[in-house]
Formats: sequence, structure tokens, C-alpha cells
Amino acid sequence: MKRWLLGVFCLLLSGAALAAGADAVRKRVQASMLVSGAVTVAPDGSLKSYVVDHPEQLPAPVVALIARDAPRWRFAPVVRDGEAVLAKAAMSLRIVAMPAGDGKYTLGIAGSHFGQPASNDDPTGRTIGAKQRQAPAYPRDAARAHVSGTVYVVMRVNRTGVVDEEAAEQVNLDEVGSDVEMRHWRTVLADAALNAARHWTFAPPTAGPEAARSAWQVRVPITFRLSEWGHPEPAEKYGDWHAYVPGPRNTPPWMHERSSSGSADALAAGGMVEVGKGLQLITPLNGA
Repeated sequence: MKRWLLGVFCLLLSGAALAAGADAVRKRVQASMLVSGAVTVAPDGSLKSYVVDHPEQLPAPVVALIARDAPRWRFAPVVRDGEAVLAKAAMSLRIVAMPAGDGKYTLGIAGSHFGQPASNDDPTGRTIGAKQRQAPAYPRDAARAHVSGTVYVVMRVNRTGVVDEEAAEQVNLDEVGSDVEMRHWRTVLADAALNAARHWTFAPPTAGPEAARSAWQVRVPITFRLSEWGHPEPAEKYGDWHAYVPGPRNTPPWMHERSSSGSADALAAGGMVEVGKGLQLITPLNGA
């Protein structure tokens, strides 16, 4: 399996380096893919079952990794009217292959996100929704330099659906350069994403316990990616490895502690979640 992953890396890294040598690239670049599915959690918080979307499109080692790790997962029980209940939620896992030295790589689950739990008593998992989200313009300098990446934006939304605060929680780049270059391009992509996000509007819930709140915190991944011809293109294809350099995580001071838990980059591009509201995994993932 490690030999197979090394072959994947050689293919991915052929166009990844901008300003760093081969040794620096091996130290910084990860290969990753996002795997989606769903989980069903028993009243005691144990995993009752899980489903992976389109397993036939995934590499066999990835499917096997999830099968080995999932039975060990435990979640905070979902309580309705004072009683723990069976609950279901969407699942998203960030699978990574990381350098382990001597040209070898290890496969692991680096992050996860589990959606807001729904039960037979509350099948909708009611939460805030998007109303207007204008896509950001691709920064010209980044496009000319063929720089691409993903910005994970967090926002605080008030009762009128307007964004009060916004921040770039993490910026992952698809290219490798010097530390100075990478800080510059992370800032360029983050500024473009935030300039768009601060004008977005949302539809707060109008019924249920969430409707009485004064504010909500929302997380949205925004992807900037170019084809080899320099035209914007969609996010990576499901089941394909994608080479990237994970950026440092920034937690803005207005985010409460529970909102800052979990993995920002386990969200699919174009998706949206209310932070701090997903099913809570209380056991560690296997790591990478």
C-alpha cells in the first residue's frame, strides 16, 4: 500500500512545486481526498452503522482504513426531551497520505465532520440556511501565477441574516513555495474570499429551539482552482487524490470553544455548516 501511495505522490508532485526543492516538497505536501457518507448512532453513543458514498469510486486502502477505524468511534449521545435517542447524521472524512521518511507514506484520517443529528422525533435537524452567496472573483495575481487553494471561512450571522464578523479559519494551498511566498498567497486568497463572504445573506431558522437565538456561526469552504489552461475549474473529483499544503489554523476571538473543535478542511467545497452543531465525536480518529 505504501508503495502504491508513493506512486500517487510522484504523479501529484510533478506539478506542485513553485519555488521549493524536492526535499522541501516532500516535507510539506500531503495527498488527500474527501470521503462522504452517513452514520447512525445508538442511544449510548456507539456507532450503530455507517455508509460510505460510492465506495466503488474510492481506492481499496481508503475503504479498508475507514472499516478498521469506524467501529472504535463513539459520539456524545443525542438527547431529545431528556432521553437519549437513535440518531443519523451526514459524515465527511479528510483522508491524507503523509510522508513518513525514506520515501514512504502513511494513510490516515486527518479530520472529520458529522452533520447536525436528526432523529425520528426531529427528522430535519433544523438550522440556518444560505440565502444569497455570490462567488468571489479569482484574484488576478493568483490566476496569473497559477496559484490555487481553499479558504475555510467562518462567519457570525445575526438575526437579520447579515454577516457581522468573518475570518479565514484556514487556507490550504495547492502549490509549494517559500514560507514568505506561501504567507503572501494565503493572504491573497483569504482576502478575496472574505470580501465576498461579508456581503452574503442567510435565512435564520423560524421555528424550533434555534429560532430564538441572537446569532449563528457558519463555516463555508471557498475553493480557488485553475485548470492547466488557466481557467477556473470545480473542486477535485470524488475519489481522486489531491496534493495540497495545509495552512495553519486561526480561531477568531469571537468563536466560542465548541465552535472551534473539529476539522475545518473536512468540509466539501461549496458546502455550508453551522459550527458547533454537528454530531460530536468524542473518541480520536486514527490520525495519519
